[in-house]
Amino acid sequence: MTVVKSTIPESARQVTGDALQSTLVDLLGLSLIGKQAHWNIVGPRFRSIHLQLDEVVAAARSHADTVAERSSALGIPPDGRPETIASAYTLGGPKDGWVRDDEVVQAMVEALDTAIARLRKRIDATGEPDPVTQDLLITITAELEKHRWMFVAENGPGGSA
Repeated sequence: MTVVKSTIPESARQVTGDALQSTLVDLLGLSLIGKQAHWNIVGPRFRSIHLQLDEVVAAARSHADTVAERSSALGIPPDGRPETIASAYTLGGPKDGWVRDDEVVQAMVEALDTAIARLRKRIDATGEPDPVTQDLLITITAELEKHRWMFVAENGPGGSA
């Protein structure tokens, strides 16, 4: 079996690997809760939020793939197995069954808030050990913040989710 050798020192590899794996879990989980909400949303804003959820899911899945490939490139096998995601995922999500559009918005804002806060900590943690990974995490954070803003805007002027 051939093992991919890392291009960064072991101490940097550990910090970077932890940041990448945690981000992978958050992104894969975010894509799953986005789809769950997408399938079960009801209410007057169904269509706009339904479509927006697909955008979040696509972004989360795309970024998850990039994160996993970055991990592999550094010689750190990514773990996206269902049991890993299920045991490590801690972001919130929508309730079971049909979910009102305003509840979907609230759940997505809360999940994105948590994911963004965690990403910002990982950005700080990876700055010294691996600026390349830090740059990737900055890009992901910017896109998730854009999606958060769009959900918050669903509540209208002065509204917050």
